[in-house]
Amino acid sequence: MRIANPIYDVVFKYMMEDLKVAKSFIAAIIAEDVAELDFCPQEFTTRYKDDSLTVIRMDFLARIKTAEGYKAIIIEMQKAQLSSDIRRFRRYLGSQYQSKNNIYTDEQNKKHTRRIYCIFFLGQGLDVPDVPVLTVTNLVRDRATGKELHLRNEFIDSLHHQSWIVQIPVLKKHRRDDLEKLLSIFDQNNITDSNHILNVNEDDFPDEYRHIIRRLKQAAESEELADQMIAEDELISDFQDLERQISAKDEMLEEKDKKIEESKKQLEESNKQLEESNKQLEEKDRLIEKLLKQINHNNL
Repeated sequence: MRIANPIYDVVFKYMMEDLKVAKSFIAAIIAEDVAELDFCPQEFTTRYKDDSLTVIRMDFLARIKTAEGYKAIIIEMQKAQLSSDIRRFRRYLGSQYQSKNNIYTDEQNKKHTRRIYCIFFLGQGLDVPDVPVLTVTNLVRDRATGKELHLRNEFIDSLHHQSWIVQIPVLKKHRRDDLEKLLSIFDQNNITDSNHILNVNEDDFPDEYRHIIRRLKQAAESEELADQMIAEDELISDFQDLERQISAKDEMLEEKDKKIEESKKQLEESNKQLEESNKQLEEKDRLIEKLLKQINHNNL
């Protein structure tokens, strides 16, 4: 089956705009029972020439069922292909902590801050080989003993978020569980004659995720998305050229700084030599003065 390549932002966004797909996809990653899921009223775009491309940050309001009841969660999903994009993550996360929209009132009229879950999709992997999906939890420990404390506290839960990091380059050949089978939709080893299209076998995916595959199949048949992927290729190419130019300028500045530092050291060495010469001249002047005094004394 031919599906659109979700490593492209426009395809990823198209896939996740289907709430049924988004709900299944998120539930598979966080391994929790997502009872309800809604989009947050936020959209972030950047302009490129005459086209509008989405800078991928998708926020969801989730109601998650637990053994104790339900909990309200903000799920922030971000996707980056370039290493420079990673710098956006902290800025976006900070805006969530500051947002008044993340305050809600419970049945007892008490105000609470929604917890935040972060899901990151990285087109460039971290230095963690052979682990396609990393889970980062907010463990609480006794500082003195190191013992883990199994407690829930609104202060801790509101300020220390859980995260999942998907390293797209590491996904190849990893099919150890249903999640890794699902995430194989990002496996770039399945590229066809076009970077925009992947070839997958629908039977390789668990039944509960087949609708996600069919959504990507629809995307592969869209001429509009095909045009947007071409535009995204151009945008990424321009960004990469800009990064190379910045890198080249940084190297030139670094070389210039080295030369300036070397000149400073040479100047310091010259000053030391000059100082030593001045000391020698002063010593010579003292000797001459001493000799002159002796000569004058002898002449008396």
